[in-house]
Amino acid sequence: MTRALYSLCGADERRFFSPHCWKAVMALAHKGLDFEEIPTTYARIRAIGGGVSSIVPVLDDNGRLIPDSFHIALYLEEAYPERPSLFNGEGGKALSRMVEGYSQMIIHPAIMRIALLDIHANLDEEDKAYFRQSREARLGKPLEVVAADSEAEKAAFGAKLEPLRHMLKFQPFIGGQTPLFADYIVFGALQWLRVSAGLAMLAADDPVMAWFERCLSLHQSRGRTVTAA
Repeated sequence: MTRALYSLCGADERRFFSPHCWKAVMALAHKGLDFEEIPTTYARIRAIGGGVSSIVPVLDDNGRLIPDSFHIALYLEEAYPERPSLFNGEGGKALSRMVEGYSQMIIHPAIMRIALLDIHANLDEEDKAYFRQSREARLGKPLEVVAADSEAEKAAFGAKLEPLRHMLKFQPFIGGQTPLFADYIVFGALQWLRVSAGLAMLAADDPVMAWFERCLSLHQSRGRTVTAA
């Protein structure tokens, strides 16, 4: 069986940075499944499977193409039920949807404002033009204007993680004593920041950093295969 995951990279094809792709990477590793990670720039996405998706990740599981990180996790849970669970039941799926909302509505916008120019700088020339046009249309401002507030965003970033900090008083992972897909959702966001701009805005003794280090060490330290910015 051949299994491949198309993951977003910059000009350096070894530096995978997408939060959504990292969710899928960790989900596959959690299931103990072998796969090849295929470096994919924004410009190459449309070529995957004849245009099956406008986004990555896309999982190719022996010819079956599944786009979207959450859909990939649901597929893996159904296709490989004998392997470690990503959800531990319907409650875990509901938890993951809530965590996904928190991550994408609260954490992701802050990271985008912090790391915007770093992400742009790490892309190849074709992707730089696409990224600038698409993000400026979305944000309604030039990248440099948005990035002018990055220091204030860094100062405020820690407070956005307070729900996670509160939870870590009671258990080592969002999933409890061991991680679930909900952990990989927030891990993916912070890995995006770590790879793109670094995590210097979080104190070394922050419980969130301790949790993040635990996640980096999971699955033969898969998260550490890409170095920090």
